[in-house]
This record gives sequence, structure tokens and C-alpha cells, in this order.
Amino acid sequence: MKPTLFILAAGMGSRYGGLKQLDGVGPSGETIMDYSIFDAVRAGFGKVVFVIRHDFEEEFREKVLSKYAKVIPVEVCFQTLDNLPKGFKCPEGRTKPWGTNHAVLMAKDIIHEPFAVINSDDFYGRNAFEVLAGDLVKMSNTENDYSMIGYRVGNTLSESGTVNRGVCTTNAGNFLTGVTERINIGRNENGEIVYPDGDSFGKLDENAPVSMNMWGFTPDYFEYSENYFIDFLKQNLNKEKSEFFIPLVVNDLITKGLARCRVLDTTAKWFGVTYTEDRPAVVEKLANLVKEGEYPTPLFR
Repeated sequence: MKPTLFILAAGMGSRYGGLKQLDGVGPSGETIMDYSIFDAVRAGFGKVVFVIRHDFEEEFREKVLSKYAKVIPVEVCFQTLDNLPKGFKCPEGRTKPWGTNHAVLMAKDIIHEPFAVINSDDFYGRNAFEVLAGDLVKMSNTENDYSMIGYRVGNTLSESGTVNRGVCTTNAGNFLTGVTERINIGRNENGEIVYPDGDSFGKLDENAPVSMNMWGFTPDYFEYSENYFIDFLKQNLNKEKSEFFIPLVVNDLITKGLARCRVLDTTAKWFGVTYTEDRPAVVEKLANLVKEGEYPTPLFR
């Protein structure tokens, strides 16, 4: 059974100033999602599922889904604030989505095979999809056995300034034991990768693995997520800014010994669009990859 690619595309895009999921940044107007799907198809994924919001469904179907009609089967599900477990009601006035793991839950009735989860506005690279697809194929008859792509931190830095990253720690078997959030990571005058650590600076190895929200799960993850979401809502329902994130669930499952998560190395270089100012650099990088023969243009003919 081929794995499924699940794309988180319900984000507001407020910091970017619009629906960045639909922004054409490739030489022929391709979106970052187009490159992810192109890489996923050639890596062996068999289906793509998008989670979006109802308010841009028409535009999304017209501009995004239509181009994949002859490429790969696609389905859509919706993230809504009122899609909560029985006994819970969305607080009046809440506008903030419930988070990435709530978005994952929206696909529980659609996905029945091992699946990958990615952001819609991040460029992950060909090798990352190949590595994750190869791992997911092996997970067809397993449970409680997950994976994530651990990007080499040196391949995720920005030329425009410092970045925040979740630095992963692993055991001898290369299974995840924890993620530590480090802020303001960048290179010093000697080219070393450093971050503020109290009154001094900590150092990171060039190849230290970091999480960029590229995960591999088996369907049993949905049941865990439902149970954890109920516990989350009991404590956070009326906290306006509370969000139910993927690492929250994964970390607790690992800590309690209920599941394990392999950290998979990749040579791919990550880049993305967070702010409007990031767009020119992304356009240039994609143009260079096309010139180098990594991608055709247009992607889908």
C-alpha cells in the first residue's frame, strides 16, 4: 500500500499578507505545494489529502486541485473551530485555529494507511520525500512506530537573520528522546552555528537534527490524538491562544513509552516563506533548482 501525503493548508497566512499557499513562486507560477506534490509523486506516495478552511475552498479547488487531476488522487477535509469532541463547545469569540494536531484529526475518516504530514508553505526537498516514503512503506503493518525527518540545522538557516528551531535529541538507535526549542540560531563571525544560552552562546554541530514539521505516522495516531485532544480541551478550552500541536502529542507518547519516533536524516535543504520579505529569496532558489535540472518547468504539463 502506498503512503498518503497529508498537507496542512488551513493556515491563515496573516504574517505573509494573504493566502501564501496559493502564491506562485516558481518559474511558471508554481506554488511551494506544487513542488512538494511533485517530489511526493516521484518518491512513491499514492494520494494527497489537504486540510483547508471552507472560506477559500472554491479558490483552492480552482487554482490547486484542478492541476493535479491527472497527476495523483486528491481529497480535501476541513478544519473548523466547532469540530470538537462530544461534550465540548467552541468558546464564543474564538478565532484562532486549534493547532496542527487538530488539523491532523480532520483526516481520521479519510486516511487508513501510513501517512506523512507536512506544512503547505515549506519547501522540503526531493531527498526528504524519498527518505520518508521509504520509511512509511515499511510501516504498513505496524503501530506505535512513527518517524520524522531530522533536517541538518545547517541546511535550515536563513541568510536574512536568525531562526528558531526545535533541536532533536536521540538515543543510540536514532529514536527521538526529546526536542529542545532554541531561539535566535545563526552563524557567528567564524561560521559556527550558535544560539544565546544565558549570558553566553551555545554551539550546534552543522548536522544537528532539527524538526521542520515533516512527520510519518500510522493510522493508530488518530486514536491517540483524539484522546489527547479531550485532555487538552479539559485544561485549555477557554484559553484563547491555546493550540494543540503535533510535538505535544508525540513527546508525551514517547515519554510514556507508548510509541517511538525514528529521526531520519536527509541531505535536503529546507526553505520557506514566513514573511513577505522572504519571497524573493524563495523565487531565486527555485529558479536555480530548475536551471540545475532538479525540476522541470512547468512542473505539471
